[in-house]
Amino acid sequence: MKSIPSFFKPSVINLIPYSSARDEYKGTDGSLLDANENAFIYQYNRYPDPYQKELKSMIGKWRDVDPECIFLGNGSDEIIDLFIRSTCSKDVDRILTLDPTYGMYKVSASVNEIPIDLVNLNPDMSVNEKAFLEAIEDAHKLIFICTPNNPTGGLIDETFIEKVLERSTGIVIVDEAYIDFAETSSWVDQLDKYSNLVVMQTFSKAVGAAGIRMGMGFMHREMVAILNKIKPPYNISSPNQEIAIERLKNLEIVEKSIARIKRQRAQLRASLERFENVVHIFPSEANFLLVRFKNALEVFEGLIAKKVIVRDRTTQMNCENCLRITVGSAIENWKLINALTEINSSSK
Repeated sequence: MKSIPSFFKPSVINLIPYSSARDEYKGTDGSLLDANENAFIYQYNRYPDPYQKELKSMIGKWRDVDPECIFLGNGSDEIIDLFIRSTCSKDVDRILTLDPTYGMYKVSASVNEIPIDLVNLNPDMSVNEKAFLEAIEDAHKLIFICTPNNPTGGLIDETFIEKVLERSTGIVIVDEAYIDFAETSSWVDQLDKYSNLVVMQTFSKAVGAAGIRMGMGFMHREMVAILNKIKPPYNISSPNQEIAIERLKNLEIVEKSIARIKRQRAQLRASLERFENVVHIFPSEANFLLVRFKNALEVFEGLIAKKVIVRDRTTQMNCENCLRITVGSAIENWKLINALTEINSSSK
């Protein structure tokens, strides 16, 4: 397997990083006259910990990972962008992923002017494993695999991901934004086995803290050190670190909410299956359902008129007539079913 620095651009490896005030003095006591902060206002007048040590320690215990193998981003989107910028060179390198999948892989690739190759999922939303494995080339510096996948909700087979990790000469990023809703283990458990493996998770879904924009990257500690060289010095604010720490102190609330979402997911599926205009509900291990209707756009507009908002996915690969429906509270799901009943009645 390649050395960790060889995955990254030489310009990044040779970069002399910006040194912040909290890099040079790591203490918290004393008269802090080094960072040009305002000494006359006392709440959040100091810069945050640039490496989020307390938060990473708690995440490490939660996910059973060495804190030195954790990188925190301003949302997972920042982690995606940092990896593209640090590994891919224009007109030389490419990215590989599935289609349909999370749209920010394509957006970040386009912003950085890096071509992205897409391998279509089968019509049933399973992976065309032969096509994907044959598509892997040395030029693919990054491969993104979202599991459970968005917008389909399905898990990607573990044996297939193992084959990708073994065949790829680049970094394989397994995006587990929805892993807490799935009946499977996390790829975080395999970090010691694959040096080219990166696992992304988030505070936005199961933890219920989408507003703080906190993405987690689990990876080889050398990768963390390299990303720390190029990230903004204080990319995670003090309030966001504090909120994340508070959530981790109350994980029993998070666990209860996950269990409720799973129950509501099963109940919502059963309710949707009774509608004549529902053609298919794809298997989901996430907190949403991808539903194929006979008349998706009519349903979509009808729901909006009734203040029930779902996601139109009809333009994505293999998603003709599909809407993505988040599993809400019991009341929200009841409103959805009532609205669908009214829409169906008026269209007859």
